[in-house]
Amino acid sequence: MASFGDLEYGSLSASLLLRWWNKIDESQQWQEGVFYGLCAAYALVALIALVQLVRIQLRVPEYGWTTQKVFHLMNFVVNGLRAVEFGFYWSVFHDKPKVLDMILLDLPGLLFFSTYTLLVLFWAEIYHQARSLPADRLRPAYFIVNGAVYIIQVCIWIYMSFSDVPVALEIAEIFFSVISLCAALGFIIYGGSLFVMLRRFPIESRGRQKKLHEVGFVTGICCTCFLIRCVMVAISAFNKEADVHVRNHPILDLAYYMIVEVVPSALVLFILRKLPPKRVSDHYHPIK
Repeated sequence: MASFGDLEYGSLSASLLLRWWNKIDESQQWQEGVFYGLCAAYALVALIALVQLVRIQLRVPEYGWTTQKVFHLMNFVVNGLRAVEFGFYWSVFHDKPKVLDMILLDLPGLLFFSTYTLLVLFWAEIYHQARSLPADRLRPAYFIVNGAVYIIQVCIWIYMSFSDVPVALEIAEIFFSVISLCAALGFIIYGGSLFVMLRRFPIESRGRQKKLHEVGFVTGICCTCFLIRCVMVAISAFNKEADVHVRNHPILDLAYYMIVEVVPSALVLFILRKLPPKRVSDHYHPIK
């Protein structure tokens, strides 16, 4: 059983931690350091994606915009936008977010969703083709789902521009939480299905073991980051102390964006760093 002294010490420690946290929240130096640090991190990931895109183009210039090239281009765009956003954070983050602020903050997140659901689409096509299942509706479904997401989000932004009630902001954040959950489920369903299918290949197959690790790691990373984003955004919808759309939560912003975007993007780009072979068959699958 804890003694009175232990309880008092714990209460004092919590009080000091809370005071330290509030001091950081109010510190402009911490805000500058965190947001410029995020700017540099996103710029580095964007540069890695761009370099990889150029390497792929030089390796297989005869191909057009394959899934692999589009995936790296979208990674470059997403991380580049975030780098600009945090580089000019004083103009983007406000104490009371308006619709323009929400657009600047949410648009890269929507593009991040589209980027990684493109990877889900690629895996779904591989799985369906390997199991001799119809795959002709997968690509249209990808565009329909993403188109619906952007249309709904634009409608929410329009509603926010004409309404100052807090429920408008809550609707926007709940919607973002829902699409993050859907992305996580997509990775669980198709990443998991492809992983199980690869496990049934002959164990002596060298390509099987490498692809198995690739699919397993990427599925775990992407599923985790989207689930964390889902939970964090849902919490911030009802608890403004956990809101990551303001500049006076620098440590929370740092942890959030590093966990749900920067680190996952860097890891996935590293895992999928292999270049396509120079000479391939007509059944070339871009992401290897």
